[in-house]
Amino acid sequence: MWAFEVASRELQESSMSARHEQWMATYEKVYVDAAEKKRRFKIFKDNVKCIESFNTAGNKPYKLSVNKFADQTKEEFKGARNGYRRPFQTRPMKVTSFKYVNVNAVPATMDWRKKGAVTPIKDQGQCGNCRAFSTVAATEGINQLTTGKLVSLSEQELVDCDTQGENQGCEGGLMEDGFEFIIKNHGITTEANYPYQAADGTCNSRKQASQQ
Repeated sequence: MWAFEVASRELQESSMSARHEQWMATYEKVYVDAAEKKRRFKIFKDNVKCIESFNTAGNKPYKLSVNKFADQTKEEFKGARNGYRRPFQTRPMKVTSFKYVNVNAVPATMDWRKKGAVTPIKDQGQCGNCRAFSTVAATEGINQLTTGKLVSLSEQELVDCDTQGENQGCEGGLMEDGFEFIIKNHGITTEANYPYQAADGTCNSRKQASQQ
């Protein structure tokens, strides 16, 4: 019985190792040395087990799958993408009237994707500028609701050009400052005009001048 269990574990380990090799080939992953590969394999294995356990439970309306982030820990993934900077001091809030204060007939749910107000999924890569993606996504949505046109806007413009105060490119920042930048700049250019690079760059004033 003991020998069977050992053989079973070895078979599972071999199968997981082959799966990791296939995953590396799919996502063109290369590690600096054998020690790094061994460490990443363990993380990969733990993540795959977690994914399979979640899917087997079947108590959620969605499934998880193995993607290009499968060899990262939660801390690594969050560290590279959560660039929100909490302000050191509470900012005074501008008090304005709420446009829909007297509206009572509201739907139980709302999926803005079905309304055509959400662009396809974007990937910020290894750049901690989630605030730029949040700001741009909200702006894309309100632009579609206002004009009827869904246009993918430029996160890279915010990364390169909105670098005052708390906003520091791939080092993170605040959504509020991003909105203020767009207002003061009289708009923001398109993704096609100022493509995303997932890295800090110098503000391209020529591209920035072409506003949506």
